[in-house]
Amino acid sequence: MRAEGQAHIERIEAALALVRKFLDWDRALRRLDELNARVEDPNLWNNPKEAEAVMKERRRLDAAVTTVKDISARMADAIEFVELGEMEGDEATIDEGVAALAALAERADADKVQALLGGEADANDTFIEIHAGAGGTESQDWAEMLLRMYSRWAEKRGFKVDVIEYQAGEQAGIKSATIQVKGENAYGYAKTESGVHRLVRISPYDSSARRHTSFSSVWVFPVIDDSFEIEINPADLKIDTYRASGAGGQHVNTTDSAVRITHVPSGIIAASQQDRSQHKNREIAMGMLKSRLYEEEMRKREEAANAEHAAKSDIGWGHQIRSYVLQPYQMVKDLRTGVTSPTPSDVLDGALDPFMAAALAQRVTGEKVAVEDVD
Repeated sequence: MRAEGQAHIERIEAALALVRKFLDWDRALRRLDELNARVEDPNLWNNPKEAEAVMKERRRLDAAVTTVKDISARMADAIEFVELGEMEGDEATIDEGVAALAALAERADADKVQALLGGEADANDTFIEIHAGAGGTESQDWAEMLLRMYSRWAEKRGFKVDVIEYQAGEQAGIKSATIQVKGENAYGYAKTESGVHRLVRISPYDSSARRHTSFSSVWVFPVIDDSFEIEINPADLKIDTYRASGAGGQHVNTTDSAVRITHVPSGIIAASQQDRSQHKNREIAMGMLKSRLYEEEMRKREEAANAEHAAKSDIGWGHQIRSYVLQPYQMVKDLRTGVTSPTPSDVLDGALDPFMAAALAQRVTGEKVAVEDVD
């Protein structure tokens, strides 16, 4: 076997081993058999909500198991093809087999990420909330860049983006914005983006062309449905109504249709101005509040589980500071990954998925992701 072909085989086997470990392979096979038996039970459909949950779990588990089996079978076929070419001294056959292994290695890496998105809410839609930090127009402009970046990333993946709340800056940019990204595994892909994002650049708003540092916070939390039990005491809520900002027509800007809900014990705020109806916006804001409370509970559970392993250099979910440098000719460099891109939207394509995959691997293997201290 050529060294190149052997490298592809090792890459495939490493990806499959990680997926098997994450799934707990033997348990996954038993669970899939149980789910298949439940699906064949006609009494299951007497409870539509339970049936939907069972079918959802079955589809995800079946897809992961089928992927592992299919890649394993194709790898065995490709290895046999290469060995046959070596026995006959047929270079064309060997090259074809190695090329098949290379393509299979790429597929294994891509499918590995899909299989690792097996968290409780990874498959759900997601809210992405962006807030400009201190710094006035500079930070507000940076917040708008992040909003465009995430929106373009979502659209590029075929996800749908809805603007839930939008507060424009006084001169440029935004003070805050919330978008809902709808698509398969939207939360799983985006959740590692929670945290503080820092931009260093020569300010276009400074007549002296000085270098400025801007901060914006990004919080990502899943859209949850009635299958998640979230109890909220109405006495803990403070509900305000106000006029929506930005474009939206005469009705939107002249009535108090926007709703802001504050959960007093936690200080969490959810706001919506997406709809013309105050009732609908209240419903959307309540859904966002439940999602935030659920995400906060998940974060606390994970912090408690990993408390004994915490170290100063570790990055936890929702606690990283991602730094960017805007270089001459509008080149943006992500200091965490070293990726340099010509447009803000390209930064996410180069920086989000690799770090997400590493973080997911950390959850499975227990190995910490080492990140350079950019401060």
